[in-house]
Amino acid sequence: MLWTPVASICCQYRVNYPGTTQSTFRPAYRALHESGELKQRAEQAWARLENCDLCARYCHINRRVTTAGAVCRTGERAVVHSYGPHHGEENPLRGWAGSGTIFFSWCNLRCVFCQNWDISRKGIGREAAPEELAAMMLELQGMGCHNLNFVSPSHVVAQIVAAVAIAAERGLRLPLVYNTGGYDSPEALALLDGIIDIYMPDMKYGESEAAHHYSHVRDYWEVNRAAVKEMHRQVGDLVLDARGIAQRGLLVRHLLLPNAIAASEQVFRFIAEEISPETYLNVMDQYHPCYRAGEYPDLDRPLTHDEFRQALDFAHRHRLRRLDHERSRRSHY
Repeated sequence: MLWTPVASICCQYRVNYPGTTQSTFRPAYRALHESGELKQRAEQAWARLENCDLCARYCHINRRVTTAGAVCRTGERAVVHSYGPHHGEENPLRGWAGSGTIFFSWCNLRCVFCQNWDISRKGIGREAAPEELAAMMLELQGMGCHNLNFVSPSHVVAQIVAAVAIAAERGLRLPLVYNTGGYDSPEALALLDGIIDIYMPDMKYGESEAAHHYSHVRDYWEVNRAAVKEMHRQVGDLVLDARGIAQRGLLVRHLLLPNAIAASEQVFRFIAEEISPETYLNVMDQYHPCYRAGEYPDLDRPLTHDEFRQALDFAHRHRLRRLDHERSRRSHY
């Protein structure tokens, strides 16, 4: 069901968890709102839609007029697949009341193994104006969610910033999570500086040839490294409150692929040496053949136990200690 009314299925979270609205936490965008700069950022981002450079595809399409030629197939209005409290995210995001996710349809990547291909490739969902997005944000806040989690946001940066400006005027105070595939432009990240509290990028590949073959995107490794560096510069290492809930910082996801396709050790080396050994890292082992993966022999099987253990050994070798997956599944191995 699209746009499931979250109030009807999750109303228990509204009152059962006192203190879950982060009453003592001040998200970064509040200062920009009070100075008037948040509104200016929204206007700047919206203007960039006319010659779009808001992701690293650099389509330069006037998205206020047409979606023809735009890889994201998204115009002035974001397309929302669904929204609601999500309990399947990393421990510091989901807590006990859930991460307030807004799932955006379409994507700026073309991964042949996408597990959400009906959303990313078919664009199933409904268009939403910034005022509607702001209403969703405030509704999720009212339910006690620990944060607002924008899933697949790279192609809708302008729409998100416009909605945050509206919601901030109406009392939004939750930390914002930018949950991205990691193919983000420096122009977009500059607009988001001081707005996003928690960056959660994928680092899908440790080299660009595989990214070109399996995600149909050029220079992914170069773009991704620059983006993650900038994200860390803005927000630093992930900071948790006394309850273990994320407030600000960088959280990296790396989906392991069979046959070492993702070049995981190279990803981990980069994180340890050029970002921080204190980076919070989710080493994800849930890959299974999906969408068009069956057409690619190297992807046509699940990950093995040995491949997962080897990836964890790589992370340990590079002194990465904050491993979300290892902590949650340590008893299984």
